[in-house]
Amino acid sequence: MSSQQSRVLVQLRDLILKGAFAPGERLAEIPLAERLAASRTPVRLALAALEHEGLIEPSGSGGYQMRRFTGREVTDAIRVRGVLEGMAARTLAEQGASRQLLRELHDCLDAGDATVGKASMDLDDYAAYVEVNTRFHHLLVNGSGNLALIRAINMLNGQPFAAASAMLPMQSSFDEGHQWMKQAQRQHHAMVQAIENGQGYRVQALCEEHVEIACMNMEYAMEKPDVAAELLPGIHLVALEAGPGELATRRALRNR
Repeated sequence: MSSQQSRVLVQLRDLILKGAFAPGERLAEIPLAERLAASRTPVRLALAALEHEGLIEPSGSGGYQMRRFTGREVTDAIRVRGVLEGMAARTLAEQGASRQLLRELHDCLDAGDATVGKASMDLDDYAAYVEVNTRFHHLLVNGSGNLALIRAINMLNGQPFAAASAMLPMQSSFDEGHQWMKQAQRQHHAMVQAIENGQGYRVQALCEEHVEIACMNMEYAMEKPDVAAELLPGIHLVALEAGPGELATRRALRNR
């Protein structure tokens, strides 16, 4: 994926999470390209990726349109992914990861450290970390060799904001998002260390805890739309629908 396409994909996910597009609203390449100051090709490719992620759907008049989804739908899928990735990581820890896989995981750790270790991060840094994070989780899942699990993860990647990098904290503020990314990166290190030490139950628990960053990120977007709008002011915010009792659950998560 090109750096410009990664940047456009991050921006479009961010706009969707902030409620910039109403359910059923048509998303056309040219207006989006103008809005994001990008060429049409990366916008077209990013829209195709967003359709795969379940965030948008084909429009009857051509192109794509925004689909409707709820906060509960998102967090349920994210937590299922945590369980499945925990199973994959536990398999690697108990059966032993190959030297090649461990080298590639450490390459991801090094690249992630170089990005989040900066004094501050900009949009291009966020886009770079998206690619590193996606690769890390891909290696973790595919390295398990469990085809049924891999297929289940691929299915989840078609649910709104359920993919590994779909809920990186773009919609808070750059400073706070940077701190959350540092925490996620520390967890990546702990996960690889547990795999190397053969600690199956520990790495499984780490993977399930890891996705709570994404869940809290969703909570932040739903409860703090005023702060979420600071990155791209002037957009129209549409609140995501929360299920019964979900507000209390989200507050409990933030106060953990």
